[in-house]
Amino acid sequence: MMKIYLDMCCFNRPYDTQAANRIKFETEAKLYIQNAVLDGKLILVWSFILDYENSANPYPDHREAIAEWKTLSKHYISALDSIRELGVIIATKTGIKSKDALHMACAVEAKCDCFITTDRTLLKKAQSLPEIKTVNPIDFAILLENSR
Repeated sequence: MMKIYLDMCCFNRPYDTQAANRIKFETEAKLYIQNAVLDGKLILVWSFILDYENSANPYPDHREAIAEWKTLSKHYISALDSIRELGVIIATKTGIKSKDALHMACAVEAKCDCFITTDRTLLKKAQSLPEIKTVNPIDFAILLENSR
C-alpha cells in the first residue's frame, strides 16, 4: 500500500477560491486522494510541521477539519534533530523554503512513496531530489487510478 504525505497547501486547497480550473481540478483530485485514505487504500503520514502550520490557520472551522486528518494518519513524524538537519540539507541543496523542506524531510523520514503539493515552485525545485517523488494532486490521482 502506498504511503503519502500531503503538505498544508493540499489540505487547504478545497478552501481556496475555486474560480480557476486548475484549482478546481486540484481540489477534486485532493478529495479523491482523501477518499482513498478513508477507504484504507492509502497510508497517510502526519507531522509536527503540519501541526504547526495548521495551528496558524485563521479560520477555526478549516483548522478543525484539517486537524481531523491527523487522527486518520497512520504515522506521525515528530520534531527530531535528524528531521531538522535533513530539512536544512534539502533547503540548501534545492533552494526550497525552510518549512517546505521540513515537510519534505518528514516525508523522506517516513519513507513515503509520494509527497503531494499544489505549490508549483516547490514542485519544480523538488524534482531534483531523488529521495522522494513529488507530484501535484492531479498527477497523483491519475497515478492512483492507473494503478488499480
